Amino acid sequence: MFGRARSILGLDIGTSSVKAVELSQEGEAYTITGYGQVDAKTDVPPRDILKELLSAFGIRARRVVTAVSGRSVIVRYVSMVEMSDEDLQNAIKFEADKYIPFEVDEVVLDCQRLEDVPSAPKEGAEQAEMKVLLVAVKRSVVDDHVQLLHDTGLTPEVIDVDSFALGNAFEFRDLLSPRVEEKEKVVALIDIGANKTNINIKKGRTTYFTREIYLAGNDFTDAISKRLGLEVAEAETLKREPGERIGELMEAVSPTIEDLGNEIHLSFDYYENQYDSEVEEVFLSGGGARFPQLEETFSRIFDRKTSTWDPTENLEVGARVDAGLLKQNASQLAIAMGLAARLRKE
Repeated sequence: MFGRARSILGLDIGTSSVKAVELSQEGEAYTITGYGQVDAKTDVPPRDILKELLSAFGIRARRVVTAVSGRSVIVRYVSMVEMSDEDLQNAIKFEADKYIPFEVDEVVLDCQRLEDVPSAPKEGAEQAEMKVLLVAVKRSVVDDHVQLLHDTGLTPEVIDVDSFALGNAFEFRDLLSPRVEEKEKVVALIDIGANKTNINIKKGRTTYFTREIYLAGNDFTDAISKRLGLEVAEAETLKREPGERIGELMEAVSPTIEDLGNEIHLSFDYYENQYDSEVEEVFLSGGGARFPQLEETFSRIFDRKTSTWDPTENLEVGARVDAGLLKQNASQLAIAMGLAARLRKE
């Protein structure tokens, strides 16, 4: 007897666009049964943007996983005395006060023991220690997010964090891949959005480092606008379709790309110094990753293999989905795909 298909909607509410991926599971098979994205217009209420998206692309799932990001989200990797998971949940409030710039009562807290990180007593310490992932989000941000979803007729299942959704998408892609992947390989996932760039450094299935850099696609556009004397809207159009003006664009944007690359490289240095382990390969995603020659430029800056990846590549695509449009925009869908991939953990 066949089980009924289950579906969930991964909803990436960005500053430039809103992207939705509906993922369905029947038996062991996963299929993208819905996909759409619309511009995030500043003069239109977010609720109306979401309703337009769901209606225009015929997305049926109402259970949704979405994410928060920005300066109201605090992620820390902290050392704590070895203890049970139950004791950890009780202790984390007291520990969090050392690491977050908000009152503990103003945030939603979560934590997770990092099983793959070796624990050992520090010199002179009597007890072994463990590494713990601590996440704190301003309660008002979560409440606003949940209210927006309810106003749109959606049922929030999980509120995630962008950088972790990015890692989840990569893990899901590998899970479905016919290729044999090196399990202990250290990779850096770089998602370049409109206003910010997310970094997630993973070894196997464990995330060891995350960071947000507030330098991204809009900064590329601004550099083009200033250098070529164009309005921002004209610069954005030219950025997406440079045609024969690619040389001018590269000259205009090169300093900004160098700055971003150097900031990312500093994150690699920090990770490598902390864990005595080298980032081996870099994977790019996000709208900003589509900029011409970015792979080649970052490969030079990082001195590592760097490539753009497709978070949808190992999935079936349903009949209601415009497969061509999905593939055309696949590099922008890593976070939405990672949110939808929560379906496999239910």
